Amino acid sequence: MMTAWGQAPAPVTAAAVPLVYAGKPLRVEAVCTEDDIQSLGLGCTTAQPCPIYLELSALDTGANRIVVAGNLHTDTATLASVLLASEDGGTSWTEPHPRIRNGSLDQAHFFDLQTGWVSGQIVGALARDPFLLLTTDGGKTWRQRAVLSEPGPGTIELFGFESATAGTVLVDRGPGAEGGRYAVLETRTGGESWSIRSVGREKPALALRAAANAAWRLQAHAATRSYRVERKEASGKWTPVAGFLVNAGQCKPQETELREPPPEEPSAAPPTDAVEVFQVGTPRNAKKTTSKKKP
Repeated sequence: MMTAWGQAPAPVTAAAVPLVYAGKPLRVEAVCTEDDIQSLGLGCTTAQPCPIYLELSALDTGANRIVVAGNLHTDTATLASVLLASEDGGTSWTEPHPRIRNGSLDQAHFFDLQTGWVSGQIVGALARDPFLLLTTDGGKTWRQRAVLSEPGPGTIELFGFESATAGTVLVDRGPGAEGGRYAVLETRTGGESWSIRSVGREKPALALRAAANAAWRLQAHAATRSYRVERKEASGKWTPVAGFLVNAGQCKPQETELREPPPEEPSAAPPTDAVEVFQVGTPRNAKKTTSKKKP
């Protein structure tokens, strides 16, 4: 199924070329393989394929980029994380980080124009292996860093940074976690590494959630079954700059074509006036040809 830190290849393919917004919602393509269907326990068939849905849950901006994050999922399984970015105000979009199999991205925050983070976890029977995606170039490139020192259940409920290097996360490790359900971890390296500050059974009161970006927002648009990326104008009006369809594709077994085998080439017949003569005591492959005289 999945390696501890979410490094296995995604079960859905990422867009190879930028998506260009021209007034109609864009489709983030997702295609399952039969191996994905089997490993995720999906009941998808050729006759009844499983719909794949896009869910976007986070938006922020850094440098000249808009960043939105979420996941692709079926009715019963989370397939992969999705990170989308635009550096031209929403006209064209790319995926600056590979999709993480079974991953889901939840919160995004830029501390300044260059430094930002997106939180996520691996979603299976239990949410596990919480991580952050980190950028220090305004969202152009991202790298994945685990929050817990060892693989295990957990989700990042809150995170916040007081500087480009100092930050705190609150991880819910589940009711049966050793030492307590809630762990508070801190970093002095911008999220590259983490250490535990405290563990307890009661949820601590931490004011960590980053303030929402007042100039941008994500809105579900029922009429087009899409998510809209909207910018707030000086007049206070919200203007859509891009949209992404909820419907992202289908999971179904790949049909294999039954092809006729190529016709066999007729073997070259030996000349009618030649016969094979084998000498006694020599291997069969040591042969010579003699001419057959015509009467």
